[in-house]
Amino acid sequence: MPPTPSRRAPRRDATENREAILAAAKVVLNRDPKAPLEAIAVAAGLSRRSIYAHFANRDDLLRELVSLGALRVANALDTVTHPDPLTRLALIASRLWHEVESVRVMAVLAVRGPLASDTGTALRSVRSSVREAISDGRADGSIRQDLPVDLLARLVEETALGVLEEAARKPLPAADGHRLVILMTLGAVGLGWREAGNFIDERPDLQWKDAD
Repeated sequence: MPPTPSRRAPRRDATENREAILAAAKVVLNRDPKAPLEAIAVAAGLSRRSIYAHFANRDDLLRELVSLGALRVANALDTVTHPDPLTRLALIASRLWHEVESVRVMAVLAVRGPLASDTGTALRSVRSSVREAISDGRADGSIRQDLPVDLLARLVEETALGVLEEAARKPLPAADGHRLVILMTLGAVGLGWREAGNFIDERPDLQWKDAD
């Protein structure tokens, strides 16, 4: 029996075209989530037909874009560790903002839109880390104990999304958004606004950095 022919790697131009489409879609859809495929094709320097060579339809393109983005965020946040639960939560909020502030509209769409379940699967480890930090903080008394862990975790997530939505509606400087998302996260788990502000100011690792 002749050997089964190996599957050929995609041609370089096809691979580059796919990457160009995804890069263009991220920019175009962050500016206008309802933008048609024609606008994405123009931004990528390709024809509309070229997009269909890689994606069956607009939803298929959006699904891959959201999945790749969620996976990138999850991988970045999986490296966040700190022995202090409050600092750990603040670092998670900080890293989240750093990863998605340039694609705020897409980030909200990924979690609020029809692909939320796909995004949730990719972010499962992040949500687990948030719950773990809250549990640790409840154990050492640094986090409020009047609400269940799962509810607090959802409030923390909603808080971060609320900041992203506000930033998507009205331009918000990256450094301001970074501080706000940490302030709101700490507030959700029980700190007062002055206490949360002092908490940030006293910790160099919670200051905004333009690049890692």
